[in-house]
Amino acid sequence: MANSRAQRNVLILCGDYMEDYEAMVPFQALLAYGVSVDAVCPGKKAGDICRTAIQQFSRHQTYSELRGHNFTLNATFDAIEVSKYDGLVIPGGRAPEYLAMNESVIDLVNKFSNSGKPIASICHGQLILATAGSVKGRKCTAYPSVKPVLVAAGAHWVEPETMAACTLDGNLITGASYRGHPEYIQLFVKALGGTVNGSDKRILFLCGDYMEDYEVMVPFQSLQALGCHVDAICPKKAAHDKCPTAVHDFEGDQTYSEKTGHDFTLTADFEGSKASSINLPWTTDFVAAGVLKGKKCTAYPAVKLNVVLAGATWLEPDPIDRCFTDGNLVTGAAWPGHPEFISQLMALLGIQVLF
Repeated sequence: MANSRAQRNVLILCGDYMEDYEAMVPFQALLAYGVSVDAVCPGKKAGDICRTAIQQFSRHQTYSELRGHNFTLNATFDAIEVSKYDGLVIPGGRAPEYLAMNESVIDLVNKFSNSGKPIASICHGQLILATAGSVKGRKCTAYPSVKPVLVAAGAHWVEPETMAACTLDGNLITGASYRGHPEYIQLFVKALGGTVNGSDKRILFLCGDYMEDYEVMVPFQSLQALGCHVDAICPKKAAHDKCPTAVHDFEGDQTYSEKTGHDFTLTADFEGSKASSINLPWTTDFVAAGVLKGKKCTAYPAVKLNVVLAGATWLEPDPIDRCFTDGNLVTGAAWPGHPEFISQLMALLGIQVLF
């Protein structure tokens, strides 16, 4: 449940086959900024999972869909007290199609809407807002196929010029797709009363084919949402080229499973990148880079031998979301540790989110 020591408490409304990025990116970004976040789903309790969907733009007439990560809920829907929360986030994907027919969900959304608390909804999440009557007379956008429903519900439709488009109308923040997360999250943090200090930083991501899906996109968009300039490069590739990613998940087997993830779009040319202008390089291969010698660090447990052979002092990642900072080096074991990982990186860079 919500952490009473946090300055802001936010609720994320989840459901099976919500879009993978649209749940995890705001969830972990807000946690990294010091916001307490509860993720709930009707009919489920804390510790249960929601399956997610990877929805991706393609050459076809609509998006494609693959299985995404399993998203673990950290609160119980039936125990929620709306008065304890400062804002609501509604991911898109297919979940809103059935959540919009759930009376308990509509009642919850109405309570947030009537209170004037910030509501951020993206992609198909606006189907729920339309059913709740929360868009009547309001400017909003969404994934284009949602337009007829929003217009019928009395909304002032704002055509998304790109799939990164977002709109703000009072306490209501809407986005067209996960491509707009940086602005979407930025607007939500501001609506919660947050300000960002020290965000004039330049970050470089060193990417490669089949890097872990969350481990590139969550920190990438979280840093962009803070106002940082973030470039993503890959050897032998240029800006706008794509890197396929992999979904690594923990599903009860003796090691993680692997599935196909989103395609990640690079933002800069590898050959043209200038390290001297970058505040911090982002890479997952410090062993090969030779920067671990004499450092204290952690990693996924299977990498321990490589880390020790590189001359580093191994720090056990127990639990798996534990992260460490040693001088200018921040290390983590796996994507469940993103909130702490990004938070420690922010401290290193001198970035603060204040409420």
